[in-house]
Amino acid sequence: MTKRALISVTNKDGIVEFAKNLCSLGYEIISTGNTYKVLRENGVDTILIDEVTKFPEILDGRVKTLNPYIHGGILFKRDNDQHVNTVNELDIQSIDMVVVNLYKFKETVKSGKSHEEIIENIDIGGPSMIRSAAKNYKDVLVVVDPSDYDFIISKLKDNSINIEDRLNLAFKAFSITGHYDSLISNYFAQITNEKYPQYLNLTFEKESNLRYGENPHQSASLYKETFAELIDFEQINGKELSFNNINDLNGAIEILKEFDDEVVAVGIKHTNPCGVGVGKNSLEAFTKCFKSDEVSIFGGIVGINSVVDKETANLLNAIFLEIVAAYDYTDEALQILKTKKNLRILKIKNLDKSGEYDLKYCDGRLLVQDKNKSLYDDLEIVTNKQPTENEIEDMKFGMKIVKHMKSNAVAIVKNGQTLALGPGQTSRIWALENALSNNKEKNFEGSVLVSDAFFPFDDCVRLAAKYKVSAIIQPGGSINDKDSINACNELGISMVFSKIRHFKH
Repeated sequence: MTKRALISVTNKDGIVEFAKNLCSLGYEIISTGNTYKVLRENGVDTILIDEVTKFPEILDGRVKTLNPYIHGGILFKRDNDQHVNTVNELDIQSIDMVVVNLYKFKETVKSGKSHEEIIENIDIGGPSMIRSAAKNYKDVLVVVDPSDYDFIISKLKDNSINIEDRLNLAFKAFSITGHYDSLISNYFAQITNEKYPQYLNLTFEKESNLRYGENPHQSASLYKETFAELIDFEQINGKELSFNNINDLNGAIEILKEFDDEVVAVGIKHTNPCGVGVGKNSLEAFTKCFKSDEVSIFGGIVGINSVVDKETANLLNAIFLEIVAAYDYTDEALQILKTKKNLRILKIKNLDKSGEYDLKYCDGRLLVQDKNKSLYDDLEIVTNKQPTENEIEDMKFGMKIVKHMKSNAVAIVKNGQTLALGPGQTSRIWALENALSNNKEKNFEGSVLVSDAFFPFDDCVRLAAKYKVSAIIQPGGSINDKDSINACNELGISMVFSKIRHFKH
């Protein structure tokens, strides 16, 4: 019995050669619309879909393959006598291969087309045929990826297609239709402003395999959210990025995004900042960043929202770093940095801030929240002593840092530079003790203490006073706020409430 292949593709790369190979293997080709036209123009003997369905395409092509002669030919079980008798009685011929890829819905949305044009690029017949073929994978080959054409032809030529091949093709097919439906669901969620729908159909596309995960015995891959405006970067030197590299890079970029009009350099170690500095150029910013913590930055990554020049590159090269990420580099700077062949040098192309969700996967559950895009609600001075204008600016600077540190977190800053950072402690006083004891050689006089959450007791105020910290900002909201305020008044420290907490777990 002659086998039939139904071909209806939007992406026509390689389809003519593939169809010709199928014909040489004895397949009849059925096709639709533009695909039929392309195949015929290139000498492929092709049957128009209307001849099979015995019905013309209607409604501007919205209905052309939704027909029993198509789905019956795909879905009947070849080893079921009742099915075979039914299709014979109804003169339905078998369709043994379905070669389909779908309308360009994603591309249409991203191109900014009108809602009406987007709706017309929702494929109906294509997913239906794919699903039918994938459901009946034991009898029908479903081909949705042009990169599989050579594999299919090779297998057909030596008659070696097995059940595992069929299962893999079916898996890919259902993955494609699932992804496609999720794109449509996400689009409708956006236009209906359904922020937390009953069914959250997030979909991601594989970007690359990674060398390993957080540890060498863990495997890992990188996926990208389809409609998200991704931070775009170009790697111009060094080894491929690892799981930890990408995670740390994200930590650096999240802090860089906090600064619109200032040049800032940030050092990251295990996703926490170890030093941050603001300057008039990359050299001043990175010098302040490096001086913040010359020890922890070893083996870390550095992000700079400016151009790296020769002097900055020399300073960067004096340290062992995994990554340097910046807006751009002078030719001299690149020559210097490239002397370290393994140093990953990244050129950041944008710092988009449009991300919608913060996601955390918890053993079968997905926690979903807004991204933390706020800094403070209102700055309320709650002590007798007023902070200076410079201290207020340092408070804002410090909050931009502490909101990206693991809680409990504190930062001590002065003149646009972090002097001491205390992230990730189970007690706030421990976070402050660690920050100060690890930097006890520094002069903290006139500095600002920033806390990601309220002080439950006055112990942090009293410890800060011993190191001559002059101002404190915290959200407030503790039942013991008065104790901290009284301690500040007693010790001559100004305190400001930001009224927004910045836990990061």
